[in-house]
Amino acid sequence: MDIFRTKSVEQSIRDTEAPEHQLRKRLTATDLTVFGIGVIVGTGIFVLTGQVAKEVAGPAVAISFIIAGIVCGLAALCYAEFASTIPVAGSAYTFSFATLGEFPAWVIGWDLILELALAAAVVSVGWSGYFASMLASIGIPLPSAIAGEDPVVNVPAVLIVAILTAILIAGIKLSSRVNLILVITKIAVVLLVIIAGLFFIKAANYTPFIPEAVATPRVEGLRAPLFQVLFGIAPVAFGVIGIVSAAAIVFFAFIGFDIVATAAEETIRPQRDVPRGILGSLAICTLLYVAVSIVVVGMQRYSELSTAAPLSEAFTSVGHPWLATIISVGAIAGLTTVVLVLLLGQTRVLFAMCRDGLLPRPLAKVHPRFGTPARLTLVIGVVTMALAGFVSFGELAELVNIGTLFAFVVVSIGVIILRRTRPDLPRAFRAPLVPVLPILSVLACLYLMLNLPVQTWVRFLIWMLIGIVLYFVYGYRHSRKVMPESKTYS
Repeated sequence: MDIFRTKSVEQSIRDTEAPEHQLRKRLTATDLTVFGIGVIVGTGIFVLTGQVAKEVAGPAVAISFIIAGIVCGLAALCYAEFASTIPVAGSAYTFSFATLGEFPAWVIGWDLILELALAAAVVSVGWSGYFASMLASIGIPLPSAIAGEDPVVNVPAVLIVAILTAILIAGIKLSSRVNLILVITKIAVVLLVIIAGLFFIKAANYTPFIPEAVATPRVEGLRAPLFQVLFGIAPVAFGVIGIVSAAAIVFFAFIGFDIVATAAEETIRPQRDVPRGILGSLAICTLLYVAVSIVVVGMQRYSELSTAAPLSEAFTSVGHPWLATIISVGAIAGLTTVVLVLLLGQTRVLFAMCRDGLLPRPLAKVHPRFGTPARLTLVIGVVTMALAGFVSFGELAELVNIGTLFAFVVVSIGVIILRRTRPDLPRAFRAPLVPVLPILSVLACLYLMLNLPVQTWVRFLIWMLIGIVLYFVYGYRHSRKVMPESKTYS
């Protein structure tokens, strides 16, 4: 069994030209940057800022965001080189197929399913919470059976996924326009938080900037970071260890810039515009995260921050609840774009896998009118609706982090391999300092992975084992490289 057979870059590009599997090229660098901002600015800025400051890092949460941003930046440079060299849907899956082979590509594709589908469902549940809170504030409370802490069916979450699925089916340009309107709304709200919050900062709230490390039951047992377990470090929060642990958690806030790479096949000038979209969106969002985190811990003592809605509660604490309502509207707009782009990324990864035969090929058929993988988008939408409506997630969100970091590791390694195996390929964008930069990216991602809880690692390994079984039961047997009418892979 040649499970490590690679698919040439040239063949990957030729596959995009088949009429029944050809996506329409409609996106520009601006569209891609807005997509990136749309998916990155969401849960992290509206929720994680307060939660992590209160429980793990204290006022130094800004440093945690900077660490996570740097790690993402290293990986982003690797993604940018790949996306400009192989402008094909599928992102890390496609890159892995060209460098490591079919089986590693399947593993990373299965990993991306964990990242994107679970993240979309998690964020839609968060959207439901903000939506229900906003309705309650204007005197229209929703019944607890359909919204709230533990609903029977989370109806708002199901409805938002259904609406966004319909938009994605209707076309990539419509999706980008809806995304643009919502991104403008939430960026305006974020800037309002930063500017208005400056007038309520108290210097005393920054002291101590790095609280003394303390033992905490929050990170005991299977909840302890793997790094602390492996090296016998007592489970602690705050201090320098707390800052790094917090970076592994707020990493969730940066997830999404890699999704820009999944839209490369639908970009008019992918070699130029995809790197711009990836790096531009990441840079803008990192600045916003750091600014908001500095402001919010300056407005309210870190130990008193809300873990559910820290930004709105911070303004309520200083006597301006009307700003809290505006922030809730921004949060709803922000989380809507996150779900939209996560669903987009998921469909494009699975589209590439279906086109290669590792999953059912009929699902990769493009709609003749809309130019989108309508069947696949509908399937993913229904699955995500089921997850959002009936599953209680809690700490499962940390699985999204480990899945993303694993994808970053593979992509970083792939850049080194492709430089050695195909130095002749034209590269519109070249990551600097190869192989040093990709190696640093791998080490940084692995270190953050080690700072995730043991239970997250256990769940991740179980998920990957399920994927490996599925590959040998279905994927390997139906892959296009073993079909008699096709000998297209190198």
